[in-house]
Amino acid sequence: MEVGRDERMSAISPPVFTQCVYLIRHGETEWSLSGRHTGRTELPLTEHGEAAARKLGERLRQIPFDRVLVSPRQRARRTGELAGLTPALEIEADLAEWDYGDYEGRRSAEIIATRSDWNLFHDGCPNGESPAQVSDRADRLIARLRAPEGNIALFTHGHFGRVLGLRWIGQPVEQAQHFLLSPASLSELGYEHDRADQPVIARWNCVPSAITDPVPHPGPGATGTAHRP
Repeated sequence: MEVGRDERMSAISPPVFTQCVYLIRHGETEWSLSGRHTGRTELPLTEHGEAAARKLGERLRQIPFDRVLVSPRQRARRTGELAGLTPALEIEADLAEWDYGDYEGRRSAEIIATRSDWNLFHDGCPNGESPAQVSDRADRLIARLRAPEGNIALFTHGHFGRVLGLRWIGQPVEQAQHFLLSPASLSELGYEHDRADQPVIARWNCVPSAITDPVPHPGPGATGTAHRP
């Protein structure tokens, strides 16, 4: 039996993915302000951090989320609460910040003073997580998140969020050192031309004052990414 053209095309065309993942770093804390590595330490948001989280919520509340996942850490959960998404928050252990081990609470300058060639994304932290471990954690989470459609919000942290963004597009963890994430920033991960085999970073590190209204998804078959700044 001859296979029809439509059947042949469906057999070779990648599935249509209209999903958008919104990556949110928690608001400012005293340690993020002073540059101290904050992994497992529980810290509240500063007054400025709380105000930024509320401002971010003005945009996030316009988006119909299917799921809202949050790191177990207090600063991430508080950011989600102040953004107005409390009822939907689900704790996700894999969104926790990099485990800094012996470098917890220390500034990069202090570490480099005794270890001049140290780079978090190359070397990791003694008695903490290695870059490979953090990359594997990001991959594990991404595998559970990928779906053909829907909006997902992720409240997470600076270093892990950078790794997550780069692993979304298949780049090695070392490349994350070139992508900064500010406190209370919003990034968007999606797909070029709605193709599952073309994951993209559609928006990166937008702070509340720079975030524009979400752009409605153009729908299957339209060109471009799901949401652009």
